[in-house]
Amino acid sequence: MIEYNKAKELLHKVASPQGFLASANDISNYRRVWARDGVICGLAGLLDGDKKLTEAFKQTLITLATHQHKLGNIPSNVHFAETGVEISFGGLAGRVDTVSWFIIGVCQYVHKTGDTAFLKSMSEAIEKGFALMHSWEYNDGDLMYVPRSGNWADEYPTQGFILYDQLLRVWAMRSYLNLVEDADLKSKVNTIESKLVKNYKQRGEQEAVYHPKAYSNLDKKPYWVASLEPAGYQTQFDAFANSLALMLKLGSQDDQDELLAYTETTRKELKTNLLPAFWPVIKEGDEDWRFLTNNCKYEFRNYPYEFHNGGTWQMVNGFYGLGLVHLGKQDIAQEVLGHINTLNAYEDWSFYENFNSQTGAPNGVPYCTWSAAGSILIQQALNGNTLAL
Repeated sequence: MIEYNKAKELLHKVASPQGFLASANDISNYRRVWARDGVICGLAGLLDGDKKLTEAFKQTLITLATHQHKLGNIPSNVHFAETGVEISFGGLAGRVDTVSWFIIGVCQYVHKTGDTAFLKSMSEAIEKGFALMHSWEYNDGDLMYVPRSGNWADEYPTQGFILYDQLLRVWAMRSYLNLVEDADLKSKVNTIESKLVKNYKQRGEQEAVYHPKAYSNLDKKPYWVASLEPAGYQTQFDAFANSLALMLKLGSQDDQDELLAYTETTRKELKTNLLPAFWPVIKEGDEDWRFLTNNCKYEFRNYPYEFHNGGTWQMVNGFYGLGLVHLGKQDIAQEVLGHINTLNAYEDWSFYENFNSQTGAPNGVPYCTWSAAGSILIQQALNGNTLAL
């Protein structure tokens, strides 16, 4: 299959001795080992089973662990420059999601390879990561507080108790519990999941909700809303968070059916036939426009329907496809895979970072490795080979 082979070929090109690079394009900021990019590419390589890709994944995890902060932070990226190693824990804000991605990566690697010695070598780094995430609750209330720019959507104005980060933490905990017996951790993850189900959709009753006043003003949505903060809810649809919710089967069957009806209607209305990163788009004149336009270190990229502001990311849709497979919706997942491959093939397989969901025009860096990973993840899942949840 040409689509699969092209995606795998790109991962091979960026499999460096220190781990996966974010792009094969010669752009310095992407010629680095990034935590989330590297783990996502590693998960794809792991499912493929290719020895070189599996080894690159292991080296990615070693690089991240080697440069872990003494407090437990996992680097956003590590750059092996001629002048020495450069470590970043984030630009305008520190990154919260890198810790979960690291733990997920280690545990999925061990689950697939059976390399329990590797798990033992990483146990201290994992324990520090879990402890740090607990400290990020601040009020010991089970939900982590995430700063604006604190995750993959680093130029989008969500903040507070962002659903995406909570669900990644749940997946990290579940991944670890697949390998290690830990009664306290199991109790903790059950508590977190219960709070997510109760607080991120309006259910018509307020018993023991996290923020009663904000919850009373929350409109009913067919999806899990993006975030909760002291000033209220941010009610955008977050495709990555809701894809994780499908993967992890958050909530009831009715919740999953309602979400699936929304996602399928939404993606079919767009030029790309795939989900937008966040929806609806923020436009000039909207309340969040000022936060969006100021939230960038260099150039502004979040024009309506582009990048995080309603743009289509093949990587994000790869996780949507995984969620579909886990729900038994292989036919829809196959359709989503086809649209991902169409975008990846644009301009002779340029694997652009994302696309304008209204016009279908490419955006961002070409030869972006996690765009390739999104395709591989779905194809392997459709083959019956998927990740532990």
